[in-house]
Amino acid sequence: MNADVNSQAPGAVLKRERVRDRILELIESRRPGDPIPSERALCADFGVSRPTLRAAVDELVVAGLLVREHGRGMFVAPEKITQELVSERQGLTLPQASGAWSSRLLEFTTIQAGARVGRKLRLSPAARIVYVARLRLVDGAPMAIEHLHIRADLVPGLSAQELESGDLYEHLREHHDVHVREAVQAIEPTVVTRAEAELLDVPELSPALLFERLTSDTTGRPVEYVHSLYRGDRYRIVSRLTLGPAATATAAAEPPAGHHPGIPPGDFAHRDTVVSTTRGDVQTP
Repeated sequence: MNADVNSQAPGAVLKRERVRDRILELIESRRPGDPIPSERALCADFGVSRPTLRAAVDELVVAGLLVREHGRGMFVAPEKITQELVSERQGLTLPQASGAWSSRLLEFTTIQAGARVGRKLRLSPAARIVYVARLRLVDGAPMAIEHLHIRADLVPGLSAQELESGDLYEHLREHHDVHVREAVQAIEPTVVTRAEAELLDVPELSPALLFERLTSDTTGRPVEYVHSLYRGDRYRIVSRLTLGPAATATAAAEPPAGHHPGIPPGDFAHRDTVVSTTRGDVQTP
């Protein structure tokens, strides 16, 4: 790990990540409107300080997953509306985002999966995973914070150099014989915490995009779970859609998959074909 890229104490990123995962486990095991234990009880249960716990809770409140009610406590927030446009034949291509991308490691270690990540990767909570936190830069400027959780049994000998240079999936294919095939990704608006703001060089509570991705290999086995935070002032998603019957011929030659945000679901209730090209666009400050 490059010590010069992380001004925080070693393990700080992982500690926040583990607290966040524990609270998310509570949220996912309950229904909207259900209470969760008090901050004092959670501190005792998790063995963490009040500021550490509160930072994680604040992040989840801002993300719309928890609701604080004065004098009553904390509750699971109402479910979010999820839009998914599905057709029998779809195309999705993902051109490279603009700019020269590089990575700096913040943390790199092997840990137990835990209940939440284990469920996503179809592993037992005690199974070993490689946890990686890395700062992604574009033309030398911080752009995103990535938290990667990779099955340790698939990547023996995974090195820090592989995670700092080149394409991760290319390294997985060439050095570990792991061939990824499909990824399911969700994108939500959020804001950055104080610690994230320091890493991204933006003010606290600045807007950001939260990406969550589960990647599987050619056998359908989950390979990695990733959640990433991208600067909202510099990064945007651009989609080009071909809609209706005219898309049919193009879609026949494209692989299935895709997500098409911003289109009211009722507009395509008749299930016409939709072909999408999506790219990341780094905006000049």
